[in-house]
Amino acid sequence: MLPCVLFEDEHLLAVNKPAGWNTHAPAPFAGEGIYDWLRHRDPRWAALALIHRLDKETSGVLLFAKTALARRSLTDQFTRRSVRKRYLLFTDRPPREAAFLVRSCLVRAGEKYLSRPPHAGGELAETHFRALQSREAGRWLSAAGPGIRDVTVLEAEPRTGRTHQIRVHAAEVGLPILGDTLYGGSPAPRVCLHAAGLRFLHPASEHPLEIVAPLPRLDQPRLELRHALFDPERTNTYRLVHGASDGWPGWYVDRLGDYLLSQAEEPLTGAQQQHLEWLLTIVGARGAYHKRLSRQVRQTPPEAASPRPVLGQAAPERFAVRENGLQFELSFHEGYSVGLFLDQRDNRRRLLAGHVGAGFGLAPALNETGRNLEVLNTFAYTCAFSVCAARAGARVTSLDLSKKYLDWGRRNFSLNQLDPAAHDFIFGDAFDWLRRLGKKGRRFDLVLLDPPTFSQSKQSGVFRAARDYGRLVRSAAALLRPGGILFASSNAAGWAPEDFQKTVLSALSAAGWAARQSHYVPQPPDFPISREEPAYLKTLWLKLE
Repeated sequence: MLPCVLFEDEHLLAVNKPAGWNTHAPAPFAGEGIYDWLRHRDPRWAALALIHRLDKETSGVLLFAKTALARRSLTDQFTRRSVRKRYLLFTDRPPREAAFLVRSCLVRAGEKYLSRPPHAGGELAETHFRALQSREAGRWLSAAGPGIRDVTVLEAEPRTGRTHQIRVHAAEVGLPILGDTLYGGSPAPRVCLHAAGLRFLHPASEHPLEIVAPLPRLDQPRLELRHALFDPERTNTYRLVHGASDGWPGWYVDRLGDYLLSQAEEPLTGAQQQHLEWLLTIVGARGAYHKRLSRQVRQTPPEAASPRPVLGQAAPERFAVRENGLQFELSFHEGYSVGLFLDQRDNRRRLLAGHVGAGFGLAPALNETGRNLEVLNTFAYTCAFSVCAARAGARVTSLDLSKKYLDWGRRNFSLNQLDPAAHDFIFGDAFDWLRRLGKKGRRFDLVLLDPPTFSQSKQSGVFRAARDYGRLVRSAAALLRPGGILFASSNAAGWAPEDFQKTVLSALSAAGWAARQSHYVPQPPDFPISREEPAYLKTLWLKLE
């Protein structure tokens, strides 16, 4: 169960949407909205229907229909305005009345909406407001966190469902929401508006049902977003600070089990050090390390490239972390990379679950002939993808240019009670071995391509992703069985996703393949995409014919 799930049965799914996450993806290659993320996460959610929306910066109850019956019933109830919606808003302006009603027509003006007197032909918007009494308000303020003080808590009940309705109406009566600078609110860590509850009739039983969303910490929106994503018993590795998207340009912080890893081009600033100390306390980590990001990493010896301890306890030479219920060995003593790329976590989960996205499943681990699926993991690094495929029942061949990392991969197999001897580990150049495997007649059901942006080997020379990825795809496609699946991924930041997709599909066409199914995946939500921090990770899952 995901922490954000509030209610689920055969017909309904309700979640507590965190602030800072869109309801749905704003563009084809943008980050997934929570609707897209859920719909592609589990086969039982593949048919989710979006019934209503919340603004990106609004948290709270978001309701989805899982069946046609639920979709029809909920759509009818929202249309008839019989669904009772309860919001909480926080403002630092004193209200003149304890309760009041705002009725107007909303008109779009650029990125915001304006309130106009009701008029013929206009779409009426109506919101009831009530200032909460001191005891009730104090309870909500306590939950909001110590960073939210000297404010008034109001309850808002919108009788209609217009975009930005509560925000516009609150500002119109001189009570702009704290953090809603678009409508005149004072600056705050987030827009302090929370969809606290929905009351409606269950589509099947027709009994009244109320779903309530606990108020998150309003002064920690970025941390609350991460808390909504992960069951800590299964996953304790994720990104805590993603550069400018989280308000810290050029600085990145990962949680790696009991330790934090800070990364920047320069040493920690005083503000970063202070925030890192706070993060260390808030997530209960034992220690923190800092790594200087360098473009000359290949010319830097491992001891100089390795992260350095800066806070708390030092980590052992090797330690294990949890991801999707599996364990992986990490180390701060092996050079620039620590052993696991967190931005591929959701793609590894897809291998484990056998489910790529809505309507796109992976073949079962054993087909009708009883043959294990054959998986080839190129550029395998420490074999995290291989472990997930093996746990799902496949026989995996892991190929990498480093014996050290392949030995690390074997330890990851053993760490998850998988016998490394039942799988193949090949040391060598990817292009050379793709050619050799082809000559041997080897064929695979799934080939994984996740090369570094830049690499170099004696056999193939220099590899640059944007220049050479098509050649890599053509070589890999020659090893696929009909109906096989190609996983193609790149973290080349300057390579537009449209061009990446075009390169992959053109290479497949040149190799005589067509994509029967495709699913594009951006980086996961703990690596949020913004104008200030553009996307870099691009992934295509392709079922070929």
